[in-house]
Amino acid sequence: MFKLFRNCLFIAAIAGSASCKNGLLGKKKHDQSAATGWNYNDKNQGGFYVFKAKDVKTGPGLVFVQGGTFTMGATQEDVMGDWNNVPRRVTVNSFFIDKTEVGNVHYREYLHWLNNVFSDPQYEAVLRGAYPDTLVWRSELAYNEPYVEFYFRHPSYNYYPVVGVTWKQAHDFCIWRTDRVNERALIDAGYQNKNVIKQEMNGGGQDNFNTRSYLMGEYEGIPGKPSKGKKDALMDAQGRPRTKVQFEDGILFADYRLPTEAEWEYAALGLVSENPQPRRSEKKRGEELIANKQIYAWKNDGYDNLRSTRKGAWQGAFLANFKRGNGDYMGTPGGLNDRSAIPGPVNAYFANGFGLYNMCGNVNEWVADVYRPLTNMDMDDLNPYRGNVFTKVDISGGEGNLRDSLGRIKYVPENDSDLSERRNYQHSYAVNYLDGDSLSRVAYGYGITTLVSDKSRVIKGGSWMDMPYWLSPGARRFMEEDQSSSSIGFRCAMSHFGPTEGTSSKLQNGNFFPKQRQKR
Repeated sequence: MFKLFRNCLFIAAIAGSASCKNGLLGKKKHDQSAATGWNYNDKNQGGFYVFKAKDVKTGPGLVFVQGGTFTMGATQEDVMGDWNNVPRRVTVNSFFIDKTEVGNVHYREYLHWLNNVFSDPQYEAVLRGAYPDTLVWRSELAYNEPYVEFYFRHPSYNYYPVVGVTWKQAHDFCIWRTDRVNERALIDAGYQNKNVIKQEMNGGGQDNFNTRSYLMGEYEGIPGKPSKGKKDALMDAQGRPRTKVQFEDGILFADYRLPTEAEWEYAALGLVSENPQPRRSEKKRGEELIANKQIYAWKNDGYDNLRSTRKGAWQGAFLANFKRGNGDYMGTPGGLNDRSAIPGPVNAYFANGFGLYNMCGNVNEWVADVYRPLTNMDMDDLNPYRGNVFTKVDISGGEGNLRDSLGRIKYVPENDSDLSERRNYQHSYAVNYLDGDSLSRVAYGYGITTLVSDKSRVIKGGSWMDMPYWLSPGARRFMEEDQSSSSIGFRCAMSHFGPTEGTSSKLQNGNFFPKQRQKR
């Protein structure tokens, strides 16, 4: 009897196995295309791999800023008479931004990489052009030579904001940072060999990792060997493991870049509800409150809004690093107000609602936008920005020759002749759109009738040497993109992909109501 029972089990197991092979029982479920009905992630049905939405990773140094609407522009009397920040309501999408300004040590890390990768004499101009101008500290009637010599290099100033950096240098730093972060991401995931770093740092020159060069197949590096059997292993159309990562795989980060003026101003205001409600907790929904008439990067609280008013040891302490009045950079001995005569540490002073430091004071910060006095009268009301130059890959050198001498993909402006039938834009150069171009019939005579040009970039936030007026997030000034100052630094930003409310894959865009049964 037992033998008969055992044989029955054996026969049942064989039948079960056969059923699995035939897909009748235990078949692995695949997501299906709602367009074609074909399976995703199935090598037997075309091998089109679609990775499920993952939690959007927050890059090193960044903070998530949930987007929304706000009044961009002036929040106090225009005592300067510029009237270049007329209030206007706009919306910015969610994004990431640096928690602090970029410090001296971070910029020296960048120079260390440049000096090792581009050690060949042919790159001397590249190296020389990357160094900050320490002579910005000099003044004919002040003794600032110690800052010229030591502010950028001395370890005591490691985490003080880098200054003397032009807009162009800040822009190039963002490109370098993107590549270093993404190269590390590929190494950590096993898709690039860790020895690629030694190869690059030994005078790699053009053959260094660049995110776009990698994605376009112009850079291979040293492919790694990902662990076999990983649930999220990358596969080709035949179901074989692949070592080349695509952006669709969700491993690489988006580009680090300078924030737009709208993003920077929105982030500076820190307009976050004090009691935000989780989206899934629909029993209590967060109110749609707009209380953004504050003057500085924190809520109006006190007699001058620049000092802490809470009872305790910090009562009366200055919330930012600025110049209170003529000749008063830090107060009197034994009663120093902001405790810093020059820029202070990047993580000092009061963080705003998003947890961002020094959005008011310390150093002014470069943003991406080209300056125009009345930009806010022309700009879009969603993600406003002036400075677009629409480009395409320069394919004149042919496949395999798309990179420049620094290893980056070469781009050229789009041909206007190819855009004549487009409805959304007709010119690749949009920097002076409706303000200095043929459509507006307005011309800027730089150096003759105005100091504004297509190279004028917006600076925001006020600095250690500015009066409180310039600390307001709505205040705006400009400087040419190839100039620098001892009062100007920068921080980076990154676009956010996915749900606007956060970085969790459990969140979705849109409101999803319970399904309703159709009445018959």
